[in-house]
Amino acid sequence: MRMLAKFRSKAANWLDPLRGSNGLSPPMSASMGGWEVVFSTSQPPTYFQHDIKSSPETILAYPPVYACVTLISNDIGKMRYKLMQQNEDSIWNEVQSPAFSPVLRKPNRYQNHVQFKQGWITSKLINGNTYALKQRDPRGVVTALYLLDSYPGVVTPLVAPDGSVFYQLTPDNLTGLEDVQVVVPASEIIHDRMNCFFHPLVGIGPMAAAALSAEQGQSIQTDSNRFFRQGAKPSGILVAPGAITQQTADALREYWNKNFTGDNAGRVAVVGDGLKYEPIRFTSSDSQTVEQIKLTSDFVAMAFHMPMFKLGGTLPAGLKVSDQNLVYYSDCLQSLIEEMEVCLDEGLALPNGMRTELDTDALLRMDPASMATVLVELSKGALMKPNEARQRLNLPPVKGGDTVYMQQQNYSLAALDERDKTNPLAAPPTPTPAPVPADPAANDEDPQVDTEQARALLAHIAKGLEFDTD
Repeated sequence: MRMLAKFRSKAANWLDPLRGSNGLSPPMSASMGGWEVVFSTSQPPTYFQHDIKSSPETILAYPPVYACVTLISNDIGKMRYKLMQQNEDSIWNEVQSPAFSPVLRKPNRYQNHVQFKQGWITSKLINGNTYALKQRDPRGVVTALYLLDSYPGVVTPLVAPDGSVFYQLTPDNLTGLEDVQVVVPASEIIHDRMNCFFHPLVGIGPMAAAALSAEQGQSIQTDSNRFFRQGAKPSGILVAPGAITQQTADALREYWNKNFTGDNAGRVAVVGDGLKYEPIRFTSSDSQTVEQIKLTSDFVAMAFHMPMFKLGGTLPAGLKVSDQNLVYYSDCLQSLIEEMEVCLDEGLALPNGMRTELDTDALLRMDPASMATVLVELSKGALMKPNEARQRLNLPPVKGGDTVYMQQQNYSLAALDERDKTNPLAAPPTPTPAPVPADPAANDEDPQVDTEQARALLAHIAKGLEFDTD
């Protein structure tokens, strides 16, 4: 690969000024003037519990661990990459770019984008770190990303005296690293890591905290398997009524183990001289096997921040499917998604105003009723155009669907403010009662017409109409 040949040719130039006693060094402990070595290249990692020697492959055989790793990686893997760009209104829209879109659709020659994301998250959960090697074209644009083996010691972070970060890579034919070790600068590696407890370049995955619980659960299952393979017959002792010699005891033990244990368990034994068989093994109820298995599963789920109802536990009362997915997303998936997006933004050197985004709508596909309710409410509330809602459901646009609708009786806040200035809700003023006309019948004298007033009124009318009244 052209990129790796370039690395090999320049490796000496990078390393020449860093060689010697003050050259590149892996993380060291504070007592040695640096940070503690978390993982040794000569010994398998101990995962906090120093007496646990199980490898990740063995721990993954425990069902709760396997379920957590695969569920998280598969759910994130099915979320589609989206390349987003911010417009002049500060709104983020999905776009296509010839420089960045191809590598998001097809990260490398042997993985599609789903497998790539699954491998990314699996590596991070098991070993606490994910390393992706970049391949560039002559323009310097990243055209492929290759996930490296993140097992401790395969990829080693190195720190120069001036604080520059490099990575030492071991041979890997799948990614094009052939038969020599290569040291590359941090600019050519995307390093996504879990919480860094001991050194900012060394992440510690949840497998570290789940190792002891997984080991305990596997021991319980192994013991139960052995017990039932023996016909569910508990181990015990042969009791003689009197004293016997050691030679007799050894002969009886050999005879019993040969004829009544293993595949011969459950066969009828005939013994004499008053010998009795006394079981000494705890029963399942006495040892609380079910409770112990459940406890180890709870601890494993706790390490992965996995809600127990996702692992077959009791569903919380009153929670709808959408509520369960929201709890699962916020507690378990969100930080992993956000960290992957940021690592890709920086690793692909996206310009300002562009970013990558994982399509979390894939989680709602498991609950179409909730998704439809959300889209209807957004459309009714004038927050989304009908065609935008139809696009989310993969439906074609309709005529008139590219505008926001609002019911006619709704008023703007400005109109309501103008209305309130007139105080329309105040109590109306009390009307003044009209005067009661006098009752002519109440007057003893006949009503008389005021002739002077009548003449004056006629004169006024005539003057207005401009004609003479004489």
